[in-house]
Amino acid sequence: MDPSSPRQLLFRQGSSFIAVGLAQLLLDWLVFVGLTALGVPAAPGNLAGRISGALLGFWLNGRVTFARDGTARLGWWRFAKFLLVWVPLTVVSTLAVTWVATSLGLELAWLAKPLVEGVLAVVAFFLWRHVVYR
Repeated sequence: MDPSSPRQLLFRQGSSFIAVGLAQLLLDWLVFVGLTALGVPAAPGNLAGRISGALLGFWLNGRVTFARDGTARLGWWRFAKFLLVWVPLTVVSTLAVTWVATSLGLELAWLAKPLVEGVLAVVAFFLWRHVVYR
């Protein structure tokens, strides 16, 4: 298979996105669990976790996942487009995690957060690829 074929590029970007996403998710989750364990409510804890993960993810995805010919795809314009995608995803994430925390308990919210973020990551990949880092 040609290494520059669209299929190969999608595979490379998808693999890198998963690796970056796992690092991002770990940071996001650790911040969320740490803050909520200290008594911060679920919504602000989730927001803090998402912000920390988003900053790491934006930088790594622009520098590695969606870089073109070794050139990073970062900058203020891409960051503005990133925020246009990130904000609605964060609203969905925060509503879901907060609902679990208030309905089922904080410990279950800790467990649910990676699942919520995993589902949102599937949507995010295509939005980042076609809107932000294009």
